[in-house]
Amino acid sequence: MRVLAAMSGGVDSAVAAARAVEAGHDVVGVHLALSRMPGTLRTGSRGCCTIEDSRDAWRACDVLGIPYYVWDFSERFKEDVVQDFIDEYAAGRTPNPCMRCNERIKFAALLEKALALGFDAVCTGHYAKVIEDSDGNRELHRAADWAKDQSYVLGVLTHEQLKHSMFPLADTPSKAEVRAEAERRGLSVANKPDSHDICFIPDGDTAGWLAEKIDMATGDIVDETGAKVGEHPGANAFTVGQRRGLKLGRPAADGKPRFVLEIRPKENKVVVGPEALLAIDEIQGIKVSWAGLPIAEVGTGEAFACHAQVRAHGDPVPARAWMEQAPDGRTAAARLMVRLDDPLRGVAPGQTIVLYQGTRVLGQATIDAARSLQRAEL
Repeated sequence: MRVLAAMSGGVDSAVAAARAVEAGHDVVGVHLALSRMPGTLRTGSRGCCTIEDSRDAWRACDVLGIPYYVWDFSERFKEDVVQDFIDEYAAGRTPNPCMRCNERIKFAALLEKALALGFDAVCTGHYAKVIEDSDGNRELHRAADWAKDQSYVLGVLTHEQLKHSMFPLADTPSKAEVRAEAERRGLSVANKPDSHDICFIPDGDTAGWLAEKIDMATGDIVDETGAKVGEHPGANAFTVGQRRGLKLGRPAADGKPRFVLEIRPKENKVVVGPEALLAIDEIQGIKVSWAGLPIAEVGTGEAFACHAQVRAHGDPVPARAWMEQAPDGRTAAARLMVRLDDPLRGVAPGQTIVLYQGTRVLGQATIDAARSLQRAEL
């Protein structure tokens, strides 16, 4: 096949491209320029998609003997990922920019351009697996190494996108093996640190970065009963589950720490309460998509058993889920309802919920509301 290898400049994408070449595919490497800041450099493991990463990707392609290009997706990234991140926080939600990047950049804009240029598939260094069922339909599954599994952030992939997705690291038992393979292949990125944090906020100071982008206004911090217990410099700077930085002037009656339970941007209020009230029993999701063909229950509205995961490295919990159609029958407005067998802590609107059956990714939704049965009884 003609394969476009997305080269981030890290060890995973380099080894993935090497395996695609070794498998006999006609491979071309491409690095996505997502920022136009010419002086941007990595700081250890913070940040990605920098000039340094671009050079590392070029070196890897040179060793592999494949063509290398840089594609400027900076405007698309700014609009679809960065601005979306700002807008979501301004609305009091907690977005996942990596999900948006996979959805709108790597497997939408990139794949669209690749197909237009005659490529058959896009190859990435994600740890996830694509399996074909007995009818030849592709399914997304967890990688062999669950510690490095990235199927959660790929939960946004659609049936059509999975047809053109290639993940050569799927069956690799550990990251150590990937690094050892890179060393054997003479790839200079063999010991390069993994990137983490938000790539466009490489110093990790999300609150400080947002303060320059969103108009902040002081407001009240209230407890679960509505009583004022403090003031905040801007509700958008807080996230559900947060404990530090509340600076409450009035201690809780039991003397225990309080946590952020809810952000109310329209009222400019932050609601805090005891840790127990962070436990969420029911989740409502919007913007639902299915990774591969949806299971039969999706079309009938029947409940089905599954496991739900709300963070990239969070533990999946058993649950029952069902689709709730919109009153006007519009499929696009249908909601995903998930009842958790074991409560999850600190679930916030804007996060992504991904559903699994065994190792298979069923699909995902953006969390629109999260309900605590214990809090509802107060």
